[in-house]
Amino acid sequence: MCAQTSTDNTSDSTGKTASAVRAIHRSIGPIFLSLLPLLLFVGTAAAQSNNSTAGTGTGSAFCGTNIAATIENIFAIIQFGGPLVGGVLALGATVAIPFTRRSDWKKEMKTVRNQGLLWGVIVAPLGTEIVQFILNNIVVGGTSCGF
Repeated sequence: MCAQTSTDNTSDSTGKTASAVRAIHRSIGPIFLSLLPLLLFVGTAAAQSNNSTAGTGTGSAFCGTNIAATIENIFAIIQFGGPLVGGVLALGATVAIPFTRRSDWKKEMKTVRNQGLLWGVIVAPLGTEIVQFILNNIVVGGTSCGF
């Protein structure tokens, strides 16, 4: 007769793999959503920087546009607002975990704490530095603005 083998060992490893894949799929959406405005702003800034007058340089013409001021404001919001909101969410969830009795709520609070730390403390400042590097080194005239 044929011996049947148990597939319990493979289900554990695929369960861990499936949860990792689900976590990656959940994080792809917010990443693309946060990069969409970047693509729109950089394209607009590149188009406006070519419209410089004969007497001024490309960099100073770009720094005087509204899009340059908008990008600087977005940087300020990301640099200061991201860690502030992420830190408040993480701290609030950390304080609320011991007072929560239901295990599903505790799991949600731990998820909020981890996401607050991840997005607020790690991704927002790192993303700001990456966008700043791109604007200073790739966008025409970005260096003279000092993003």
